[in-house]
Amino acid sequence: MDPRALKKDFPIFEAHPELVFLDSAASSQKPRAVIEALSRFYETAYANVHRGSYRLSEAATEAFEAARTTLARYLGARDPREVVFVRNATEGVNLLAHALADRVGAGETILVTEMEHHANLVPWQRLAARTGARIRAVPLTEEGRLDLKAYDRLLAEGPKIVALTQMSNVLGTINPVAKLAEKARQAGAIVVVDGAQAAPHLPVNVASLGADFYVTSGHKMLGPTGASALWGRLELWLELPPFLTGGGMIERVEIEQSTFTEPPARFEAGTPPFAEAVALAEAARYLEAVGREPILAHDQALTRRALEGLKAIPDLRVFGPEGSDRGGVVSFAFPGLHAHDLATFLAERKIAVRAGHHCAQPLHRRLGVPATTRASFYLYNTEEDVDRLVEAVAEARRFFKDWIA
Repeated sequence: MDPRALKKDFPIFEAHPELVFLDSAASSQKPRAVIEALSRFYETAYANVHRGSYRLSEAATEAFEAARTTLARYLGARDPREVVFVRNATEGVNLLAHALADRVGAGETILVTEMEHHANLVPWQRLAARTGARIRAVPLTEEGRLDLKAYDRLLAEGPKIVALTQMSNVLGTINPVAKLAEKARQAGAIVVVDGAQAAPHLPVNVASLGADFYVTSGHKMLGPTGASALWGRLELWLELPPFLTGGGMIERVEIEQSTFTEPPARFEAGTPPFAEAVALAEAARYLEAVGREPILAHDQALTRRALEGLKAIPDLRVFGPEGSDRGGVVSFAFPGLHAHDLATFLAERKIAVRAGHHCAQPLHRRLGVPATTRASFYLYNTEEDVDRLVEAVAEARRFFKDWIA
């Protein structure tokens, strides 16, 4: 895999040749193939999907359902009907938190982890508030990994739902989801995996992962905003009630009551993001062509280089584990210097990073910092990008030396 060659596929870098883009964990850049797929669909193939009796609508429907098949293949699903299109990972988790409401009762447990993104925490809090359930969290070790002994103890309490991320958006930690899911299902729990950070970078096979549901974020995996794939076991989809209701998801409607159609349409009320889904499928094909094993190896090589350079900078705290269980995310902080000040310093040098709590406030409290600066790597980043980051952070330390505690 040659990141310099791949970078030429992304028009944003032609428009901004000096840009060092290290914010793919928030949202990735888009290759020309994806941009053109979306534009081409709007220009030549646009019509609303399903139920249209004219050829343009039929063709759009075929393209939409072909996109579902592509995403099913990308995720390793056994059946395209297991893939539901949602706007984003947040909507996907909210859908599940609503549809699984009758699986949790008063006093029962929903198990999360201390490293969860708010999108995989707040919806479960709302479910707990509605049902009288309680939220419990798996703690972290000092290295930034899940405490597996604590996880086993918490499973002994019999949680009804276990919701965990496959890869932390702050620490880069890659959790052993297959092992964790197997134990959770043996304990009788439904397992929901947040794959927003993992699906763009890691080989994913949901059929063998052992989870019940897997949430992705399309705009983080080279796709457009507005379309993401939510996978679930077909037997569970068939049992669950809809999240949103209205057109497109009904079987029969009377004034007093309605019945609902089969999945996946049951969970795609209204006009779905079909143009965006077609472009997301193009993104999946692009990633399949590059190969997720090479992408992960590239991410990890850049991460090792970044860790080596950043940890040599005095006073800088760098968070997360070291080893093969870490992806392309590095978060760091100078004591006494706010993360936004450091990010602004880097931005003035054309280095785009993210600063704040990264929608993970409980994790930052666990780390003992209000915010961090985060660099995240992807297939279009180079060793030179990492070196520019390290040099700029070292320069920032010299510039802010009077502020650093």
